[in-house]
Amino acid sequence: MAEITESKNFIHAFIEEDIAPGGRCQGQTVHTRFPPEPNGYLHIGHCKALTINFSTAEKFGGLCNLRMDDTNPTKEDVEFVEAIQEDIHWLGFDWGDRFFYGSDYFEKTYQFAEELIQKDLAYVCQLTPEQFKEYRGDLTHPAISPYRDRPIAESLDLFRRMRAGEFQDNEMTLRAKIDLESGNFNMRDPVIYRIRHMHHHRQGDKWCIYPMYDFAHPIQDALEGITHSLCSLEFENHRPLYNWVVEHVSVPSHPRQIEFARLGIDHTVLSKRKLRQLVEEGRVSGWDDPRMPTLCGMRRRGYTPKSIRNFCERVGVAKAPNTIAYSFLEHCLREDLNETATRVMAVVKPLKLTVTNYPEDQRETFQVENNPVDESAGTREITFSRELWIESDDFMEEKVGKFFRLFPGNEVRLKGAYVVKCTGCRKDENGNVAEVFCEYDPESKGGNPADGRKVKSTIHWVDAGNCVEAEVRQYSNLFDDPDPDAAGKDFLACLNPNSLEVLTGCKLEACMKDAKAPASYQFMRLGYFCPDSKDSSPEHLVFNRSVSLKDSYKPGV
Repeated sequence: MAEITESKNFIHAFIEEDIAPGGRCQGQTVHTRFPPEPNGYLHIGHCKALTINFSTAEKFGGLCNLRMDDTNPTKEDVEFVEAIQEDIHWLGFDWGDRFFYGSDYFEKTYQFAEELIQKDLAYVCQLTPEQFKEYRGDLTHPAISPYRDRPIAESLDLFRRMRAGEFQDNEMTLRAKIDLESGNFNMRDPVIYRIRHMHHHRQGDKWCIYPMYDFAHPIQDALEGITHSLCSLEFENHRPLYNWVVEHVSVPSHPRQIEFARLGIDHTVLSKRKLRQLVEEGRVSGWDDPRMPTLCGMRRRGYTPKSIRNFCERVGVAKAPNTIAYSFLEHCLREDLNETATRVMAVVKPLKLTVTNYPEDQRETFQVENNPVDESAGTREITFSRELWIESDDFMEEKVGKFFRLFPGNEVRLKGAYVVKCTGCRKDENGNVAEVFCEYDPESKGGNPADGRKVKSTIHWVDAGNCVEAEVRQYSNLFDDPDPDAAGKDFLACLNPNSLEVLTGCKLEACMKDAKAPASYQFMRLGYFCPDSKDSSPEHLVFNRSVSLKDSYKPGV
């Protein structure tokens, strides 16, 4: 597993070189863009890319555009467009008035394609998909196209008839005329337009030919005045084609493409196709299922913008692919919530505790800190009475090993209240412990015995007569295999059957009755939790465990 290290950002170094006196961008405003395809929800992998683009613009006092890559007419949906905008704003980034669609440039892109034909740098090819593969060549044999020397006028006429809808899908393509012998197969006269008689979500039925991404994207960047096109490493071999396009059509600027490694995280998949399959097959409750690596799922689980931005920043910008431990992502969330989350007491597996020597008709209050890390968080009142709830695993009828919590004859400190001594228990008809009995030390108010005796253990509790009931959902990794996305693996077979545990009848402090997302809480000794933004209501409280208290992240492991 890759260790997280602070390293120099090579992208920033390139940009500093470009904007320095004599550089290719001297005097220009640094301008980046984030071009998501609106065919799914953003996930943590996209988050790295958008963070790099938006934060790079911020660092250099520049601009960052948001452009929907809707070049492909088959999968786009307005639902995804709105979700992408919401996620980016939630992270704290903004594109101002620079929101675009790739399809906004279809007409200009078409005109540039005609320009290439007129320069004898593009031609209409009638190879079938099967012939295209057959004539592609290999490292020792060049590609072949019998239509490469087609007259300019003929290609121009055919291309215009392609646009007019005279031909069927795949009957013809427009190819750039570059180098059939190139060792980079992306340069072997790549297809730049194909016929698709399909309805486009914004353009309707206006177009039946669509530009390929490798042709459309550099043109879109150039038309928007992008200075630096920052993209993932998979486009490194496409960079020569990117440069060829902007150099051979009359666009107003020449952006520079810089590639960085995509984000890989263990115990998850970051393929939109696979995430879509999980949703469509009902393996999860939706794109915003808290186990999903989507930003909407992570937000629902309780992840904060700060924790995700810190994660992306600390992972850094690498040139070589690497895989980051999911536990490091949790570590970043835990760091943030430790500083901001309100502390409360909650019992998720309740067991009745009766303080037999405490007056039945008495209830007293204690002041406790909302967050010991943040003094400005203030204090709140909790109540104490004869009947309480404790965690069932905080009691053992017979002590085993180094167990220092409640068992007959042992003393524990009830957090913030009194020291109590266990005197026994009552069992139900099935032989299960139904109630634990104890006596409190009236001289130990606040949890400190007057005689100074040592008490080894402190447990949390909730006043049974002044609490609220809730459902608690505890999450683990969606996949129990650290690399479910590996080649040759059935990722569905790697699903963790125990990734969700639902606990009902949980007991929480009464102050939690009005809890609403996106508030975060530390359930003392249990973890960090947040109200579920979709299912929780005052009538039926539902809390998601965002992350446990125990930090399993180990650098370099």
